[in-house]
Amino acid sequence: MDTAKKFRNNLMTGILSQLITALLAVIVPKMVLSSFGSEVNGLISSVTQIYTYIALLEAGVGSATVQALYKVIGNHREENEIMAATNRYYHRTGILYLLAILVFAVVYPLVIQTEIPLTTIVLVILFNGLGSVINYFFQGKYFLLLQAEGKNYVQTTLNMVTNIIKNLATIGMIYIGCDVVLVQMISMLVSLIQMLYVTWYIRRYYSWIDLSVTPNRKAIAQSKNVLVHQVSLLIFSNTDMIVLSVFCGLKVTSVYSLYSLLLSVFGKLLTVFVSSITFSLGQSYFNDKEQFVRRYDLYEWFYITVSFALYSVANFFILPFLRIYTAGVSDINYIDPCLPLLFIATSLLANVRSASSQAINVAGHFKRTQYRSIAESVINLAVSLVLVNVMGIYGVLLGTIAALLYRSNDMILYTAKHILNRSAWITYKRWGVALACFLLVLFVNQFLPPNGDTYLSLVLYSIPYAVGVFTLFGIAATLTERPTAKLLLTHFTARFKRS
Repeated sequence: MDTAKKFRNNLMTGILSQLITALLAVIVPKMVLSSFGSEVNGLISSVTQIYTYIALLEAGVGSATVQALYKVIGNHREENEIMAATNRYYHRTGILYLLAILVFAVVYPLVIQTEIPLTTIVLVILFNGLGSVINYFFQGKYFLLLQAEGKNYVQTTLNMVTNIIKNLATIGMIYIGCDVVLVQMISMLVSLIQMLYVTWYIRRYYSWIDLSVTPNRKAIAQSKNVLVHQVSLLIFSNTDMIVLSVFCGLKVTSVYSLYSLLLSVFGKLLTVFVSSITFSLGQSYFNDKEQFVRRYDLYEWFYITVSFALYSVANFFILPFLRIYTAGVSDINYIDPCLPLLFIATSLLANVRSASSQAINVAGHFKRTQYRSIAESVINLAVSLVLVNVMGIYGVLLGTIAALLYRSNDMILYTAKHILNRSAWITYKRWGVALACFLLVLFVNQFLPPNGDTYLSLVLYSIPYAVGVFTLFGIAATLTERPTAKLLLTHFTARFKRS
């Protein structure tokens, strides 16, 4: 399958998956809130985020493996040697993964502020975690190979189907009045189904895989350095809810989780584009540096423009949506005019550096930049812990913003100097144009009429509003960078025409 077809398959399956996931992700928390209350919703959300931390056991070797596989795609002998080394790493750390879950189940209930029974918390943690362990042992390594080959659509389709099964079962169980513990068992059972399918798929289409060959440990030697970067990424993405659950309680965590959930819907739409094209960036870096730079420019220009446009739309609709969504929930106030802009600031600062982050990854500059990631982690934790007792939810968000301001600028400057060999002004110009449009939209919003008090009215209002916002950003980006806009149009047209 050629690059164009892989890109198209990744993009189309990704969009479909995210639309379905977004719909279900909005429906299920609403049912949890209505049936179990804000504390249970906060518990489930925080547990989900903490398992992202425990997955750090996999993160380092995962990125290192993909980066190593980019160089040898098509050479089954070398691919097997890298996969064998990765497989042994998974086996060694799998026991640690299970132990981490058990420790989490014992310690976490003792440090959070909640009225939920201890047994309930422990069982929710265990049922969520056991599914993760199953995935870790049996399928994680195979998804790395698919990612390196550009076949993200295989994993995306599988995740979409299993996600539908899990959420529909969850909705049904909540509807008939099942206990929250029984509801959480669904995650573990779905993981078993997913494991069986992955085992069949690999045997059917990758019969050449042989994990008994002599492992090439040198190929994934940078896994420890990659791990540092993953820790930094996960800290600014996930620390907030953990700190809030410990210092402010699960109800405040529930407020954070809803804003984060709604904005993540927009972020995941952008992720579809990233996952569709990342393999192309990785392979071109080692084969054709000029092509890599062209693809990098397309990636960055498009990603920055669309990010700012999407979050401009999100900013206008998030509070009206939450007023409808949380109607009838009275155990804590979910409407706060300051929170949307703070959440959007963290999202945009992270997106500004997305292209730079991908360039550092595919170039393998993990060790050279690890201490910068450590600095980011220290800033985030220090500011969050200092401010959380004074400003609550605002404090942890400001901690994330402080860390992002440092690291995002650092990554942009590093990539320009050490990978692209050019001035960082090109990136800052793109960022400046998008920011100017964002501020203009904020100004215009003051003069617009209220945007609806029902889901239908919000949808009807959002269509012309989004069209207007994207038109503004598209015109501004095109006028300030016509060659890149023309290249992007040619690029997409060619990819969708080729078979």
